[in-house]
Amino acid sequence: MANIQYVTKEGLDKLRAELDQLESIERPKISQQIADARDKGDLSENAEYDAAKEAQGLLEMRIAKLKDQIAHARVIDPSKLDASKVSILSTVKIKNTANGMEMNYQLVPESEADLAKAKISVNTPIAKGLLGKKEGEIAEITLPNGSVLKFEVLEIKMD
Repeated sequence: MANIQYVTKEGLDKLRAELDQLESIERPKISQQIADARDKGDLSENAEYDAAKEAQGLLEMRIAKLKDQIAHARVIDPSKLDASKVSILSTVKIKNTANGMEMNYQLVPESEADLAKAKISVNTPIAKGLLGKKEGEIAEITLPNGSVLKFEVLEIKMD
């Protein structure tokens, strides 16, 4: 059974761009390194050849993984999501009820999570606790260490 992976259009474009880069630029570069190392003679004691072959194997694994991800990717259509409650692709403004601190996060597929850009995976405990909540509701989130945080949903936007 194939693992369907939900992605945004931007996320799918990024995967395709990386695959194109690896196939059109990195693969020929490694092939050339292997050819250059092979020209240096005895392959049994040629560290450059071994390193290039290992790099080629890793590259081919990454290419295969990307092709698999792209083949099983399903693009999420934001227009079909309910903007009245927290869901994937929602940007949600929340307030920690304990300390009053407000935060903004966008809930994204795991492959597109980037905390520096306030994009958190829908698989994180905070995101799981927020899913399905509406503005004004309190989400009680149990963290892996067992502590419970309460967040009030202040605003939900679909970007």
